[in-house]
Amino acid sequence: MLKVLLIKTSSLGDVVHNFPVASDIRRRFPDAQIDWAVEEAYAPLVALHPGIAGIIPVAIRRWRKRPLGASTWSEIGALRRQFGAEQYDAVIDTQGLLKSALLARAARGRRHGFDAGSSREGLAARTYDVRHHVARNLHAVIRNRMLAASALGYRVDTPAEFGIRAAAVEREGGQRRYAVFLHATSRIDKLWPIDRWIGLGRSLEARGIRCILPWGNDEERRRSETIAQTLEKARVPPLAPISEVASMLAGSAVVVGVDTGLTHLAAALGVPVVGLFCGSDPALTGLYGAAHARNLGASGELPELGSVLNTLCELGAA
Repeated sequence: MLKVLLIKTSSLGDVVHNFPVASDIRRRFPDAQIDWAVEEAYAPLVALHPGIAGIIPVAIRRWRKRPLGASTWSEIGALRRQFGAEQYDAVIDTQGLLKSALLARAARGRRHGFDAGSSREGLAARTYDVRHHVARNLHAVIRNRMLAASALGYRVDTPAEFGIRAAAVEREGGQRRYAVFLHATSRIDKLWPIDRWIGLGRSLEARGIRCILPWGNDEERRRSETIAQTLEKARVPPLAPISEVASMLAGSAVVVGVDTGLTHLAAALGVPVVGLFCGSDPALTGLYGAAHARNLGASGELPELGSVLNTLCELGAA
């Protein structure tokens, strides 16, 4: 039985972009054992893929805050023992960072990663047993799939399949009657103006679709409340774990979101999604491989409200 360890620890969008790798391996090696090392916060997200046999949570973000703490070293020791308990046929680091490469070094098995010319951090390439060149100007999903295919000796010759499942919630009368607005992102240049969110919300409410505005921190909550206060039926939900947010997305009529991990998650779940790209290049990190997803805008080019509404109509979501 083939045993494979995937290493993609973060962030949320990067984890979503790695799901097609698991689907590819499962399709070509139905009996394979596929384990995945991921940041502890995203372990419930990886659990949405039925092809993953074992999830290995890591806490690099938390460890960095207390690098000399006794609990940190204890958890690192436990992780090394867990890695050492399994012999893998292939350890595949699709992240290409030094932190992920060091995790790969702790695992037992032949270690594969990007070469220095295609890795996000060239120093990481020095730690792998086998280095693969994958052009950096390709979409992240394609890069991940090509690296895994090179490591395991197969060709990427099928459309990307994310393969994740989440139970839908909040359906009314058996129909999806709400839209999710994912307006928050870590970079200011990726934000879409609040007045356009308000205009979009009013247009959807006129069509009988209420709006839900999730958030992840206090600043995002205030932004959600600012938008919701101008609408008649909008709701700002309580802070929820990723598994519940996934169910919220899965049950929606449509999702409109900026370039953030949850927008990519919605597309992977098969929901109609309009991605708003204001400060990043959708050719590299846009919504990909989802039949009901569309990318609008580009770095420095804000999508117009009319374009968003027209795209929603094309998707049959408005």
